[in-house]
Amino acid sequence: MRKSGLSGFVKELEQAGELLRITRPVSTKLEMTEIADRISKLPHGGKALLFEQTGTPYPLLMNSLGSMKRMILVFYGRSPDELTDIITGLFRELIRQPENLSGKLSLLPKLNRITSWLPKQTNRKGSCQEVVHSIPDLYKLPILTCWPGDGGPFITLPLVHTSDPETGTRNVGMYRMQVFSKNETGMHWQVHKTGARHYRSYQKTDRRMPVVVTLGGDPVYTYCAAAPLPDGVDEYLLAGFIRQKPVELVKCLTQDLWVPADSDFVIEGYVDPGELLRTEGPFGDHTGFYSLEDSYPVFHVTAITHRKDAVYPATVVGIPPQEDAWMAWATEKLFASAIRLTMIPDLCNLHLPVSGIAHNLALITVGSDYPGQARKVMHAVWGGGQLMFTKYLVAFRNNIDLHNYFSLAKELSDRVDPARHIERGFGPLDVLDHAARTMALGGKIGIDATGELLPDSIRNITDIDLSDAMALRNQNPEITGINLDLTGKGISLGLVSVVKQRKNLCRDLAGEIRLSEELGRIRFWLFFDDGVDLTDPALFTWILGSHTDPEFDVWIYTRAANKSGILFVDATRKNKELDGFERPWPNPVVMSPETIQKIDTMWPDLNLGKPVSSPSLKYRVLSIGTSVVATP
Repeated sequence: MRKSGLSGFVKELEQAGELLRITRPVSTKLEMTEIADRISKLPHGGKALLFEQTGTPYPLLMNSLGSMKRMILVFYGRSPDELTDIITGLFRELIRQPENLSGKLSLLPKLNRITSWLPKQTNRKGSCQEVVHSIPDLYKLPILTCWPGDGGPFITLPLVHTSDPETGTRNVGMYRMQVFSKNETGMHWQVHKTGARHYRSYQKTDRRMPVVVTLGGDPVYTYCAAAPLPDGVDEYLLAGFIRQKPVELVKCLTQDLWVPADSDFVIEGYVDPGELLRTEGPFGDHTGFYSLEDSYPVFHVTAITHRKDAVYPATVVGIPPQEDAWMAWATEKLFASAIRLTMIPDLCNLHLPVSGIAHNLALITVGSDYPGQARKVMHAVWGGGQLMFTKYLVAFRNNIDLHNYFSLAKELSDRVDPARHIERGFGPLDVLDHAARTMALGGKIGIDATGELLPDSIRNITDIDLSDAMALRNQNPEITGINLDLTGKGISLGLVSVVKQRKNLCRDLAGEIRLSEELGRIRFWLFFDDGVDLTDPALFTWILGSHTDPEFDVWIYTRAANKSGILFVDATRKNKELDGFERPWPNPVVMSPETIQKIDTMWPDLNLGKPVSSPSLKYRVLSIGTSVVATP
């Protein structure tokens, strides 16, 4: 059984060979991020990192959930698949309709089992309250400044506890917190989040909103706070299920909220709904780009308590893959079955590729029991919790491996005619989506690849005369690269990189391509900025999802020759002058050259193994200028 607190999990990691200790001093400002970014992008997620000299009394743990093996450790040695089987069995039992009294009575043990996982309150003090700071000072904690353009230090793994003022229902969410002073932070709960809904409810009262933030404790808590649970489902019920024992809660000292007794740190405070909002950000976000300044509530700290052996947990987000990719891997496996059983029975499987950063791209498999079934499922997915943010949704037949990306590309190419198999939608997008013309609102594209094979006359593109591509490039000096290599493998995809110097460049190029006898046979075309590596599918998939609003940036034309369609996507940066785009466009998140050089020099003394180059060196070419906003 796991020992209490993060220090117990550190021992587990070390015993499993999953921990690297860094004993020399490393700065929380940029340096730890650069090290973690290099390690987390290694194959299989690298190792967890324990920084022992942080300039504070507390060691700092990073990348602790950043691999398949470590997620299984978090889940007490069980894989997400094992937990999914248990969840599926429970759901099936609970949603079935017993025909008689004995059938109903047979459900009681299962209901009792679920009840045994509910969190339990205790009147005693928790180990999280062994040390009390009644005069709180956040600067005594090793809080990270992650990226050069960040607005300041941010708490990056906070478990934010709030409650509904009317029902008392608890929510535990994860919202970044920028430190403004020794006792004030921002509270970045976005408009769609439960914490923001609780805040809006408190705005209707004349009361301060109690808010308590915990850090650490059983790492299961961190996972559960980030999990996409339905509103009203207690995160600590899920934690109890994973642990197979209830979470013990203690009452806070200055706020009327309850938190896990074994937390490493507890930051108690409040948000005043009547107070003016404060500017928060920028922040190098999980999208791989900076989320820019915006206005959010202020969290006022009233007390800080912690364990005597407290370990400070932190994470870094940025260009994928990062630690959060492995949390998403576990979530995908745990929740796909629950979604199918409770919301979308026609959904066979679900996969969220890392390059799609959770909400830009979803791959699903569905049955083929009747016409239009895939499109029905698409709309159900767009109506399901956080899946409502999905911009690109591709449906395949139910016997397809969603992790074999080459086979998926071939399947899509063989079965999708853009003139007939595309479903358009419009609705909520993630607040962090910088490509939406209107913040948090934009277009969606569904691609139905469940149908019959296309006719050979449309599908066969391996014999395309590539000299037309050379002619297109010669006639348009703005084109810096064309990649048609996949056509030779039977995949109908053309990739083009450009330097945009005039309005409507991509639309004009699309017009030339669709009128070309040879190039017009290719049914999918993607336009990118110069600097995007057209031979790196993970990179251009990430850019494709990040840089487009399908409402404006996806165009479908029909060829006169055979009535088949051609789909074009403009995945270039947008600006006001050339695109009429009014919002500022953020740069990708990359490290400063000075910090990269410093870590290069420091590396031999860090005991981290052979040198690892900075991932930022690869992505710096995608930046425009040196600020967080992409300006020439």
